[in-house]
Amino acid sequence: MSALSPVLDRLDQDLDQSLERLFTVLRIRSISTDPDFATDCRKAAEWLAADLKTIGFDASVRDTPGHPMVVAHHDGPQGSPHVLFYGHYDVQPVDPLDLWEDDPFSPAIKETEPGRKVITGRGASDDKGQLMTFVEACRAWKAVHGALPCRITFLFEGEEESGSPSLKPFLEANAEELKADFALVCDTDMWNRETPSICTSLRGLVGEEIVVKAASRDLHSGMYGGPAANPIRILAKILADIHDADGRVTIPGFYDGVEETPAQVLASWEALGETAESFLAPIGLSKPAGEKGRSVMEMIWARPTAEFNGISGGYTGKGFKTVIAAEASAKVSFRLVHKQDPKKIRAAFRQFAQERVPADCAIEFHPHGGSPAIQLSYDSPFLTGAKEALTDEWAKPAVMVGSGGSIPIVGDFRTYLGMESLLVGYALSDDRIHSPNEKYDLRSFSKGQRSWARILAALTAKG
Repeated sequence: MSALSPVLDRLDQDLDQSLERLFTVLRIRSISTDPDFATDCRKAAEWLAADLKTIGFDASVRDTPGHPMVVAHHDGPQGSPHVLFYGHYDVQPVDPLDLWEDDPFSPAIKETEPGRKVITGRGASDDKGQLMTFVEACRAWKAVHGALPCRITFLFEGEEESGSPSLKPFLEANAEELKADFALVCDTDMWNRETPSICTSLRGLVGEEIVVKAASRDLHSGMYGGPAANPIRILAKILADIHDADGRVTIPGFYDGVEETPAQVLASWEALGETAESFLAPIGLSKPAGEKGRSVMEMIWARPTAEFNGISGGYTGKGFKTVIAAEASAKVSFRLVHKQDPKKIRAAFRQFAQERVPADCAIEFHPHGGSPAIQLSYDSPFLTGAKEALTDEWAKPAVMVGSGGSIPIVGDFRTYLGMESLLVGYALSDDRIHSPNEKYDLRSFSKGQRSWARILAALTAKG
């Protein structure tokens, strides 16, 4: 604490200056999806590199086929951990502009309710405000001690909001330079305004489009109904067979690599107080439809699923047409957990479907992406240190949560750099990311800086 306390004091004293720096980068219209803003994206990258240089980082803007990356390095004490911090400086488009209360690129501080102030503007939460919390923590460490507590590399991307087309080639080409002991990713949420969280798992994904073909043309259902194979019925049978009465997936080998979540982790999730009723009520539902005997949080964070995302075939226009379609198709997605192998899941599903198609019919498959799940070790010393640091700052125990979705960069870090990621963020569910009137709580920005300072101290001690 002797080294940490003056850093925390410095962050508090410099809050106004750190806000002005954040406002400067928020004013830059770094919309990556629109080519008209390419110059602005480069401007944001150049501003970040220049700012990191003022802290003593060896920072540079690296060209890619798309928008540039920012890479920066700073040495740490001998034997200290090496961490890579990732964030993205690009933002979503602002349309529809008429729904914004203010200019999305004129950031401001507003009081939304007594005692609650927020930073407004596109990118305030996703992800400029988040990434600047870590930059400011490093700035304060350097100002107070003349050095950083560990070796740090920054990687700022400019295409996260447009699919990251340049990221994988960049990681592969620069793997030796970017490898670290682990990555820090600040693109996630707190559990609520008072409770910090660490995301310890991300589900993987397998996407498949399946097409069943029967007759050579659409048929009159009165003339051919009965003798002729109906691809909609065949497809419906395939989809219906995927789940049993208890909500489990019946594809052979589907649960290979799926581990049971430790009892103490399940207990911590239960203590969050989220029930099936409270989770489903806002979307107009009340009865859980997944695996029986599993809580909502466990189903989303630690169990695999098979879902049907779209189905088509036959006549779907207005009115009625008595037709037997020549083909029918469905889009199916599998969310994966733990050690499930995306390639094996894809192969098992295809065999499962093929076994249910008559010999005189055909089936086609079209893949739509695949990535493994990410699961941090619950007893990792880095995870333990970060949890203790967050708990000290927020005065409420940090909770370990999962994510039902995927954050591709985390898988890319594992694949190309061979390292795990620690996901800590200070965004809130009402930040309106990707929507008009985006905001970031001033408290999240201030305490986020202090949290990273504490985490750096804790990780250095654990290292």
